[in-house]
Amino acid sequence: MSDEGGAERGIEPQRRLTVIGLGNVLMGDDALGPTVIGALDAQYEFPPEVAVLDLGTPGLDLTPYLLGFDAAVIVDTVSAPGAPGTIVLYRRDEILKTPPQPRLSPHDPGLKEALLTVAFAGDGPREVLLVGVVPGKVTTGIGLTAAVRAAVPDAVEEVVRELDRLGAPAYSRSPQSPPDLWWERP
Repeated sequence: MSDEGGAERGIEPQRRLTVIGLGNVLMGDDALGPTVIGALDAQYEFPPEVAVLDLGTPGLDLTPYLLGFDAAVIVDTVSAPGAPGTIVLYRRDEILKTPPQPRLSPHDPGLKEALLTVAFAGDGPREVLLVGVVPGKVTTGIGLTAAVRAAVPDAVEEVVRELDRLGAPAYSRSPQSPPDLWWERP
């Protein structure tokens, strides 16, 4: 008798989860994803089944980072109605409800395309949450605008809340330290 993952004994196999920050740290508010990942790393410890990744601007190279995961939480700036700093949450079905749009550059996040690719392969996350923040300024330069910087703690809290909902709670570090945002160092 096979006992893959303990399924025959009624034990749920351990879920694999990923938290991914997307964005270009040299483009103002586009640094949101890496900033949130830095804050998460500084403030929380994660169970071994959770991978926390700052991927920068992977474009279509996002696909391998979604393969093999049961759930994904992605943090990025989003073009959505609302004032800069507004947090908008999108579930997988909302992300995929419209067809992919033409990509304007190889650095555009290919989230929709990556989700479709891993779904086709049968090995991608069934649960996805995009924690999006409306940017104020996405131009060459280092540093978030005040409105987007003020949204970072709320974006961190959304990620932590989702991990808790998925059964992989993050635990506060003790002591906590400020995030190491190397791109903002003088």
